Amino acid sequence: MKIVSFRNDVLPLKNVLFRLALRITMNKEEAEDVVQDTLMKVWDRRDTLQDIDSIEAFSLTICRNIALDKTKRSSWREESLDQDTLEPRATSMATPYQRTEQRDMLEMVKRIVDGLPEKQKTCMQLRDFEGKSYKDIAEVLSISEEQVKVNIYRARQAVKQKFNENAEYGL
Repeated sequence: MKIVSFRNDVLPLKNVLFRLALRITMNKEEAEDVVQDTLMKVWDRRDTLQDIDSIEAFSLTICRNIALDKTKRSSWREESLDQDTLEPRATSMATPYQRTEQRDMLEMVKRIVDGLPEKQKTCMQLRDFEGKSYKDIAEVLSISEEQVKVNIYRARQAVKQKFNENAEYGL
């Protein structure tokens, strides 16, 4: 039986939880609320944390469920990410035209990813942005590893296809 410390094992997950919540809710304030609710739920279960195999998967599952509940309840959506996050990391050598083009391309990819089905979007977020293993993603989403791989493949294909279509016809 392992000893689980809330401070050392759960609190360091807050940034990962925030990024997942932000990806689902598309709103910084909502994502912060989701992380806070998640941490409170995990805190309430602190007596049984020793019995859980993966605290990270457990926390991510709670976070995902709370975020999905919030988005289902809210009828409005605000901008997907902060403007700071959307700014491309342009070098000082880039011209204003290049920076604008990079920002437009990033916006287009963001819109495409936002339009993916929920499972594909979440799988892609956890794998490509958070670096989680297929096993961890399967555990968080309560699906098989094969389903995770299929969802990621389909998400990447859809993003690639729609990006190429948009690039071909213009923004």
